[in-house]
Formats: sequence, C-alpha cells, structure tokens
Amino acid sequence: MTIASPPREIWFLTGSQGLYGEATLAQVAEQSRAICAVLNGDSGILLPVVWKPVLADASAIRRLCLEANADDRCVGLIAWMHTFSPAKMWIAGIDALRKPLLHLHTQANRELPWDTIDMDFMNLNQAAHGDREFGFVETRLGVARKTVAGHVSDPAVTRRVASWSRAAVGRAEMSTLKVARFGDNMRDVAVTEGDKVEAQLRFGVSVNTYAVNDLTPLIEKADEAAVTDLVTAYEDLYRLAPELRTGQPRHDSLRYAARVEVGLRTFLTEGGFHAFTTNFEDLGDLLQLPGLAVQRLMADGYGFGGEGDWKTAVLLRTLKAMGQGLPGGTSFMEDYTYDLTPGAEVNLGAHMLEVCPSIAAGTPSCEIHPLSIGGREDPVRLVFDSAPGPAVVVGLTDLGDRFRLVANTIDIISPPQPLPRLPVARAVWKPRPDLRTSAEAWLTAGGPHHTVLTSALCTEELDDLAEMLRTELVVIDQDTTPRQFLRELRWNQAYYRLAQGL
Repeated sequence: MTIASPPREIWFLTGSQGLYGEATLAQVAEQSRAICAVLNGDSGILLPVVWKPVLADASAIRRLCLEANADDRCVGLIAWMHTFSPAKMWIAGIDALRKPLLHLHTQANRELPWDTIDMDFMNLNQAAHGDREFGFVETRLGVARKTVAGHVSDPAVTRRVASWSRAAVGRAEMSTLKVARFGDNMRDVAVTEGDKVEAQLRFGVSVNTYAVNDLTPLIEKADEAAVTDLVTAYEDLYRLAPELRTGQPRHDSLRYAARVEVGLRTFLTEGGFHAFTTNFEDLGDLLQLPGLAVQRLMADGYGFGGEGDWKTAVLLRTLKAMGQGLPGGTSFMEDYTYDLTPGAEVNLGAHMLEVCPSIAAGTPSCEIHPLSIGGREDPVRLVFDSAPGPAVVVGLTDLGDRFRLVANTIDIISPPQPLPRLPVARAVWKPRPDLRTSAEAWLTAGGPHHTVLTSALCTEELDDLAEMLRTELVVIDQDTTPRQFLRELRWNQAYYRLAQGL
C-alpha cells in the first residue's frame, strides 16, 4: 500500500532554565540529543523525530510553538523536562499550540549511580521534578496530550510513542483531506448523513459532491493502452475467472472495469482527493457499479464509503495513513448478518462489492456476477475471505451535538463452512466480549452500520487519535458489560456537553 502524503516530522523539545549555567545546559543538550536518537532508531515510530535546541525561556518556547503551528511538516511535538523548567515559562506557548503533544516522562540515565551520586548529578537529572511541574501546567490549561513514562530503552515506552506518532499522522491527514462524493447518500438513510461544516471545523476535512457524469467522460476517454496494462495486471495479480480472460465472452466487462479504474484514478489525482464515495442509486451513465476499481484504490490507501457515506471514507483514509508499514490491513466494512448458533455466534461482514484486498487471507479471485441492486450490468469484483486474527471495527457517527467514534475489538476467523454461492469479499468474526453484548452496546451507542475494519491498528492508536481530535471514543472489548457501558455513555454525554461551554 502506498500512502501519498507530504513530508512529515515530529519535533522533540527539551525544557530547562538558565539557573544551572552554560555547562549544565550543554550537558542537557547532549543528553536530549541522545534521547532523540533513541526515538529515531525505533522502527515503529512512523516519522523522523527532529531535535530542537533546549528551551530555557518563555519567548523561545512561544516562538517554537507558533512555528510548529505554521509548519505543515510538523505533525506533533514531544516534550521532555530534562531538568527543572519552571512551567510558567510554558503557558503562552502551549496555550497557543495547535499541534498534538506527547509528554515524555523519561531521564537520560536508566539506573542511578548509587555510589557516586552527588548534588551536581541531582541538579542535572531531575526530570522526576521538572516533569511534574510541566504536567501541572498542562492540566491547568486543559491541554490534550498523551503522557508516557519510563526509560526510552524500554520497548514498552517506544511502542506507546509509536502509537501516538501514528495517531498524529492520522490527525494531520484529516486536517488536509479532500473527499469527492459521487452523488449524494442513499435515500432515506439516516446514519450516513452528517454535518460537513462541523466536520471541517472539527477535523479539517473538506467534503464536496460531484455528479457521476463529471466522472464518466474520463472513463469513456481512458487510454486504451493504459486499460490493456491494467487488464494484464489483473491477470498477474488475481485468480481470474475463465469467462473474463482475453477472448472469452465476459472480457469486455473486465476491460470496462479497468476503464473505470483509469478514469477514477485520474479524477481523484487531478482533484487532489484521497477519499471518495459512490452510491448505487446514482450511477449516471456508468455501465457497472464500480467494484474492482474501488477495491484496488482502497488497497492503494484511498478512503471509501458506500452509499455516499463520507464519514466512513474519511475514517478509512485516516486509518490507512496511520497503519502504513504495519502488518495487517484496513478496509471498508459493513455488519451484514449473524450466525446465532448458541455458543458459536459470529458476525458475517461484507458489502455489495467494496471490501479492500489488504485484509485478504490469500490471492483474491477476480469474478463477475449479477448484482440485484443498482439496475446496471453485472459488475466485476474481487472475492476472498479475510485473514484470521485480532482486529478492530470502528465507526464514526454524528450525534447532532458532537461526533462519536465507536470501536469493537474482534477476532476474525475462517468461515466455519465454505461460502460457494456468496460472490463478494467477506470477513467472519467473533466480537468481544460476545456477540450479544457487543451488538447491544453498539446499538446503544448509535454506532453506524458502515465501519472500518483494521487488523493493522489497535485501540491505543484510536485512543490517541480521539484525544487529539477532542472527539468521543467508546470501546467495546472483553471487559464490557451492558450496565457499565450505559453508564459510560451517560457520563460522556454530560462531559462533552459541559466541555462545549455556552
């Protein structure tokens, strides 16, 4: 998967003060560079961590925070108070800061030199002192941040920093994301609606609608050589159904699917869009509902939502960006139907056509079948089962006064029996803690039926992203009970209404 994005980085800030003298500040700088180097040496941290000179006065802190706001490369700041940095110096800076913040509570040394420790050592190595001062002011100002404590040589510490770095990438991706909606949302459907103005204010995402017939001229004019190259790629990458092969009766349908991909890629590239939606109720002059093209664009990192569901398209692109380089995949998904056999309850998730092959268990099969909805020619699509393993399904819903993220930890399993007559890609999973509790909690939370399924990310990255966005996240997992979950929703309702102010 290739995620097209501008160069991005994280800034590393170190707090101190002039009280200790130039020699001590030189040691602080040397040791903070070393901490920064450890972070840069961790392969899980998604972006370069750029060291910044030690900050020892209020004006320098404020200037740097304003520079971070203005620099599109900077997706977030890591702050560490190496010595005692009086936190009133930080008030103007972090009050003005609009980028995500991670408070790293660490120190240069891992073990104390018990036999040689003296007051010079104590004055230099007092993050236990300085970070408490910094933490107080963060709390006093109501700053949203992640706090990570421990020595940077501990993989558990860098793993949590890595999680935050991925969330910072997601937040940056949202802030500049453009979504193209081909047609409106499915008629009479409630949950795919939403406030696009509030979404742009809250997340930064720009969502606009285009007629499907704005796209069809690009499909009709698709370069024949490019279409042939794509057909060759399909033959190489997938198990192609015999009737779709060159010279066979349905080969023209495969070429049309390739033509749709060429035209759709051109439209998205020329418009700077990284997410899009389609709607089977508004197909204009399209001959097929796009299936194969949508699946392949998702595999390349594009966000997508069916039936005009722009919120899920936004969420999919965001999680794709956050999960790049990790094992596993991330896909558009829909809760479709259940097996309610007592003791063996599972969820069968799928969609009409559009499930991303990044979650496939093996080589997908490229097939053509009738589609009893949309009223067009039989569409080409990839068919596969999803790879087994732990995953999360997460949805974004608009409650009117705020957005809510709803997530459920799940275990994808192989289908208990073959599905020879189901001609779509699918995932079968056991939701945690069980299907009954999961479904009741999801419905109580108002979670949507369209979701993003990811086996690349876990709930910590979602927690970090929600905190950065100041957006509610409720998680259904192995510890969830209906009574506790309902209480959490009620507490959240009170909190978020109070947090909005008058």
